[in-house]
Amino acid sequence: MQKPLIIHDPVHKTIILNEFEQMLLNTRHMQRLRNIQQLGLVDHVYPGANHTRFEHSIGTMHMASVIGQSLSLEEEDIRKIRIAGLLHDVGHSAFSHAVENVLKRNPQLQPMIEDRKFIKHEAFSKDIIRMLPQDNFIARYTESQFGTDPFCFFDEISKIATGDAHSISKPYLAQVIAGDVDADRIDFLLRDSYHTGVSFGLIDVDQIIDSLMIKDGNVVLGSPDGSDYGNEMALTAAESLLISRAHHYTAIIHNPKTQSARVMLLYALEDALESFKNVSGTKAAKDEIVRFFTEYNDNDLLGFIRSYASERSLRLLDDLRDGRLYVPVARFSQKILRPSTRMALATIARHGVAKMKFESRLARELGDVLVDLDVASGLPKSIRVLIGKEESFFYDESALANGLVRSISRQLSLTTFAHPDAVAGMDEAVVASRMNKIVDELSPRLLGFIRAEQYLPIEGIILLFYAIYNIFKKEETGFISVPRLRHITWLYRTILQFSTHDSLKNLFEYNFHERYGFPYSDQAFENIQVLVAMGIVDEDLRYYEKNGRYRQTYEYVLTPDGAEYARKLAGSYASEFKQIENYILMNKHSVAKDMVTMPLARYAPSKHI
Repeated sequence: MQKPLIIHDPVHKTIILNEFEQMLLNTRHMQRLRNIQQLGLVDHVYPGANHTRFEHSIGTMHMASVIGQSLSLEEEDIRKIRIAGLLHDVGHSAFSHAVENVLKRNPQLQPMIEDRKFIKHEAFSKDIIRMLPQDNFIARYTESQFGTDPFCFFDEISKIATGDAHSISKPYLAQVIAGDVDADRIDFLLRDSYHTGVSFGLIDVDQIIDSLMIKDGNVVLGSPDGSDYGNEMALTAAESLLISRAHHYTAIIHNPKTQSARVMLLYALEDALESFKNVSGTKAAKDEIVRFFTEYNDNDLLGFIRSYASERSLRLLDDLRDGRLYVPVARFSQKILRPSTRMALATIARHGVAKMKFESRLARELGDVLVDLDVASGLPKSIRVLIGKEESFFYDESALANGLVRSISRQLSLTTFAHPDAVAGMDEAVVASRMNKIVDELSPRLLGFIRAEQYLPIEGIILLFYAIYNIFKKEETGFISVPRLRHITWLYRTILQFSTHDSLKNLFEYNFHERYGFPYSDQAFENIQVLVAMGIVDEDLRYYEKNGRYRQTYEYVLTPDGAEYARKLAGSYASEFKQIENYILMNKHSVAKDMVTMPLARYAPSKHI
């Protein structure tokens, strides 16, 4: 029997791996992660940030076991979540998420495996984990230690590792690895903070873990003793995690230098793939991309680019190597864009092909520059809090958490970068003015392109708000009264109703469940938060008393910018909008709302860019 392996980790100190974990650690899939940096090219900004997916995977395994022991899980379940934590990133591509961005922008390059498109690293991780029992040593050890079919065992591990909680008998196992408060996030926030030197990772890990418990098969936050103070501490600890996450986006992901390095690599990789495809064919290109997720490390990917890229792209790689990052010439953030422009850009940024068209057109119009449109993703959605015997959403119990969710979801930037030698000849004000003009001209056309290709469920929610606004608004003698919806649950129920309607189901394509006692959809929640963050919908906090406790709830009203945006949008969905309006008219007495009255002059769209 092999001795336990002791690893001295700078974040968690001593980590011990048993014989089976060592066997998995020594597979080529795990060893590949030794040479894939956790933060891609962030070491150009923070020189210490050269830690790898390999050490993060070991750290996630360790955090999973700490959480599992705190939850008093059975020994076999702790072994499973340790293995899942260790393997959760085995399908990660070289240079972090750069390759995923290429696939979103170039659907013709998306590989098919067993009739399924593989775009995200989670799909590759799941596939690799399922195939591990093809190794006879792993298969025999699994049978002897767990007494089960090895392929069935690793199928379950693949679902735990990728957060597929709905398809396993114990959902909480997957939530430990990939939930809103999980081992993966705790480790990467602590580890990224340690290696970058940025103190955004000040998380009260012990308090967070002590506040986790299992109820009805799901991981929830709560106090072990059920006291009010204990509940407050549980909320405070979880808030620290969200604060760290919001700062992580600002300090690292949306750092202009990080964006510059990322966009330089992206353009060079796209150019090399196009050249490779022209020489070897589309199928060969797709096969090569599979290797990016299963065989390549960072150096391999750079070698591929150097073998096939054009002279311009090779110069981009040389500049990256030599630390000559392109310099921001003009940068628009959510703070200086009017809500309608924010909303348009956020929609385009989430559609890979439209995003590429947008960035390419801007780059052509502005000259020898690179353009990056970026929006935050991975919004926390469904963590629940246990207050006494009642459950509620974390974001309904914590105004700070609600604000942090909004802060994360509003992270958006549009940046133009130029070579350091060319910046001196550029006037930032002129570039910004031209960018603004092109954005105004191009955005509606690209939104039309997206709508012609697919329905946008987030726009279905905008149309729902607009139908309510149209039906109930009143104007008289310089004042306007607009409807404010009292309950987000009314929105969920109505969206669910539309999702079952033959002619509206594509516009309201949301998956719902009733595990919380009412229809709930992660995607609907996220889209509503995006609308709030982009300034299309306003969210008001209100307190109410129930069972001797004061609670908070949120009410929603269409903003003047939202009303203007929706008015233009309705023309693109004339038939669907008419059906939505008819439904609201027929059910107007069931709409839980208040009327908000204000001077008409205050209810006017923004004028700034």
